[in-house]
Amino acid sequence: MNRPDPDVQAVIDLATAGFPPLATEMTDITEVRAFFAARPGPAVPPPPVARVTDEDADGVPVRVYDPGVHETAPVIVFCHGGGFVLCDLDSHDGFCRSLALATEAVVVSVDYRRAPEHPFPAAPEDAYTALLWAAATYPGRRIAVAGDSAGANLATVLTLLSRDRGGPEVTCQALYYPMLDPTRSRPSHRENAQGYFLTADHLRWYWDGYLQAPAHRTSPYAAPLAGADLSGLPPAQVVTAGFDPLRDDGLAYAEALTAAGVPVTSHHHAGMFHGFLSMAGALPAANEARETAFAALREALARD
Repeated sequence: MNRPDPDVQAVIDLATAGFPPLATEMTDITEVRAFFAARPGPAVPPPPVARVTDEDADGVPVRVYDPGVHETAPVIVFCHGGGFVLCDLDSHDGFCRSLALATEAVVVSVDYRRAPEHPFPAAPEDAYTALLWAAATYPGRRIAVAGDSAGANLATVLTLLSRDRGGPEVTCQALYYPMLDPTRSRPSHRENAQGYFLTADHLRWYWDGYLQAPAHRTSPYAAPLAGADLSGLPPAQVVTAGFDPLRDDGLAYAEALTAAGVPVTSHHHAGMFHGFLSMAGALPAANEARETAFAALREALARD
């Protein structure tokens, strides 16, 4: 059986040690959020961006990162991960700053409502409202959608909603280890169920909090791998990790998009784990992978 390299496993162990025992010993959402609120902030200051402002996107809080490169810079609507339950604008602040600087794009990070207090479809509806706001606030600019984990689910759902509701036009979608299938039935969910930071217990708890009505588990706007019509969607960039329970979600979605005629660029990192792009400071390989992912998105947004 393959195992992560020792330096990768050391980062996995550190990340696991700093994470609560979700779904097993800790299930109350108030207790879970208090745990994260009590953790110290990052030791390294986040990279400076020319202008960072908190805005109201027609009722949805967003944080806008403008690198100040040029007045017609493209826009990336970003949805953070956290199983639809955890994380917020602050948890992904450093990631969004790096994304804005690397892509030379304005990043609009969406503070969507979270489960279990606000189950599906609150999150995708908030994200779509933010997408409409971004299109109206930055008219004529190219717009991409991006996200990690559950946020990557929301990003690809945004492409479905924009297609089905007549806009706004999305240039491309960047999906970083997407969380797409509530059945959790593919092999990677068994192979990587424990020991690699994100666990099968976490995913069960996340999905149960997000999809509280049984019918929602087959909605294309919640589970894009549940037979959704993927035709006519914008080109996709999909990043997957070998030791991630969600590995096969991302690989299957890339295959499904390709079968539907959607251009796909896949970046599979066999030795990495879930969330590794956010840990670029601890792993040279993760830093290189993030640079590659962000460069690909910048190129896609600049393409004529």
